[in-house]
Amino acid sequence: MSPVQKSGLYYPNKFGLITLKSLEEVMGKNGLNAILNLAGLNHYIDSYPPDNLDKGFDFSELSALGTALEDMYGPRGGRGLALRAGRATFSDALKNFGALAGVADLAFVVLPLHAKLRIGVPAMAKIFSQLSDQLSTVEEKDNEYLYTIHKCPCCWGRHNADKPVCFIATGLLQEGLKWVSGGNEFRVNESKCIAVGDDVCEFVVQKEPIA
Repeated sequence: MSPVQKSGLYYPNKFGLITLKSLEEVMGKNGLNAILNLAGLNHYIDSYPPDNLDKGFDFSELSALGTALEDMYGPRGGRGLALRAGRATFSDALKNFGALAGVADLAFVVLPLHAKLRIGVPAMAKIFSQLSDQLSTVEEKDNEYLYTIHKCPCCWGRHNADKPVCFIATGLLQEGLKWVSGGNEFRVNESKCIAVGDDVCEFVVQKEPIA
C-alpha cells in the first residue's frame, strides 16, 4: 500500500500507542511489523507514538491499519483483530477518563442500568469530541441509542467498501458500554458507514444487554 493521504485530523498519540500495543499483544511483534509495513506505516516499527494526549495520530493512519488487517487476514479475521484492538484501547486508555465524564464516582455506580446508559453513552461521545478531532453525537430512541461519528478515523479515505468496516470503533463502543454498565455486554451494529457511501458512520446500540 502506498502511504496514506493524511487527513489533518488527529487522535491523541496515546490512543495510537494503545492501538498498536494491543495489536502487538494479539499478533506478536513480527505480525504487527508486517501489518505496519503493509499499511505504509513503517515509521512506527520499533517507534510507537509517545504516551501523551497531544494530537499526533492521524485519522488516515488508523484507517490504514484497518485496511491492512483486512488485506492480511481476510475480512473476517481482520474484523476480529480490529474489534479486539478497539476493546483494548478503551480498557487501557479511555476508562481513565471516566472521572472527566463523571462516570466513575459512587453516585453513578449505584444508578439503575438505563440511567447509567443515558449518562454514560453521551459521556463517551464527549470524551472523543474533547480529546480528539472525532466529533461524536448520541441520540436516544425507544429501544436503542444511535451513536454517530461525523468524521470517522476508522474508515478515513475509504469509499468503495461493500459493507461497514469500522470495527475498531465498534470494539471501543462495546468495551465502553461494558465499563459504563458495570460489566454487561451490548449489541453494537454499524448501520451507516462513510466507506460505503453514507455521510456519517452510525452505530446502533441496543439498550437491553445481551443475556
